[in-house]
Amino acid sequence: MFNSSLQQLGSALRAGQISSVELTQLYLDRIAALNPALNAYITTDAGTSLAQARAADTMLANGTAQALTGIPIAQKDIFCAKGWRTTCGSKMLENFVSPYDAHVIGQFNNAGAVNLGKTNMDEFAMGSSNETSYFGTVKNPWDQSRVPGGSSGGAAAAVAARLCAAATGTDTGGSIRQPAALCGISGLKPTYGVVSRYGMIAFASSLDQAGPMARSAEDLAMLLNAMAGFDERDSTSLQRDKEDYARDLSKPLDGLRIGLPKEFFAEGLGNDVAQTVEAAIAEYKKLGASVVEISLPNSKLSVPVYYVLAPAEASSNLSRFDGVRYGYRAPEYTDLADMYEKSRAQGFGAEVKRRIMIGTYVLSHGYYDAYYLQAQKIRRLIAQDFTEAFKQCDVIMGPTAPSTAFKLGEKGDDPVQMYLSDIYTIAVNLAGLPGMSIPCGFGANDMPVGLQIIGNYFDEARMLNAAHQYQLATDWHSRAPQGL
Repeated sequence: MFNSSLQQLGSALRAGQISSVELTQLYLDRIAALNPALNAYITTDAGTSLAQARAADTMLANGTAQALTGIPIAQKDIFCAKGWRTTCGSKMLENFVSPYDAHVIGQFNNAGAVNLGKTNMDEFAMGSSNETSYFGTVKNPWDQSRVPGGSSGGAAAAVAARLCAAATGTDTGGSIRQPAALCGISGLKPTYGVVSRYGMIAFASSLDQAGPMARSAEDLAMLLNAMAGFDERDSTSLQRDKEDYARDLSKPLDGLRIGLPKEFFAEGLGNDVAQTVEAAIAEYKKLGASVVEISLPNSKLSVPVYYVLAPAEASSNLSRFDGVRYGYRAPEYTDLADMYEKSRAQGFGAEVKRRIMIGTYVLSHGYYDAYYLQAQKIRRLIAQDFTEAFKQCDVIMGPTAPSTAFKLGEKGDDPVQMYLSDIYTIAVNLAGLPGMSIPCGFGANDMPVGLQIIGNYFDEARMLNAAHQYQLATDWHSRAPQGL
């Protein structure tokens, strides 16, 4: 049952082969057994999850069930969920219980899905290894001495270890795709604005985007069908006609033009990752696709641009956590200013403080023009590179991350090396494009390698088609960690 696709689970539920209550209990039992070692979940609430499952069984019985009705899904702990503790992986929100649902949570509730729990994450989504969480490090199910990637590392680990049928994540600079690659699962970041950010605790508002994480592209399409849609509560939500992201899954790949950016296969890419990705491209050629070399000349600037813009937006977004209205408040202080200072000093972790300091600096008088404004100009050039590239190809492919999962603590003392983990993913966020990662084999130490697929704006269906056809021809996405 744990290796079933979402479609198979839905069919079993509708046929009465298993009830949602029984399925949810199976996952809760598995979480109880395995989560103490993996630390993928921050919060579970069996009573609430089983109540949702009973409601789903009623929908299944009376014929009002939808595709995801009764299926247990894990939610990244960055989404506010009414009545659930919502921490964002931070001491600052350790005891915050949300009074409302994020748009994404509401969409899944409307679909009759079961909220299985809230998954662990880097604090306020700031990190590439899930080592900055106040609630402890998440372990990679393939090798518990290694990181699962971040910031959606808890969600990726939960899917890989079969602690949920699927999960949600968020991607600001690669935080769905990179952990998906490191944990051997599939993950998709939609075009900016396709999924509402309402109720998603903000990191960098012009970059943040919610997306699905699952075992296969077929599952991702089902999840995105539920998540996507206009929301008037989010000013950046796009008002578009509803579409079926699974509509093109069965189309053959004859004539598909794949762009390979020469910058993605240069210095810094591990040989094991390069060979595995090249083997995946060779498989695509067998499926009828053609390959063209392209260039994204400004992509090398994406990391420095990102680490000017994202911290700038973070410093603004996180200013609301002041110890007054909600969140952590220092137990002892002398006056209001002292309360602000101590609450933020004690409530935020080191990486969050680092980014707030950087962001405040680049936005300060005398530095705004030199850093922030220049970064915005280069961001436009990065987006233009993609526009030119898509004149030559239909999708862009390459590695998701430069290496397989690294050891816990290996990059903790070198923030720059940690930031370079997202070197192939960040440009996609800066341009607002959709991107995804799918498993394509194994590299050093038998750890998973991810193939990144980048599409043009609103081209998620084509990307999912390319991913699905590859997954029909290979079995990398069906591999599971041993011993779990």
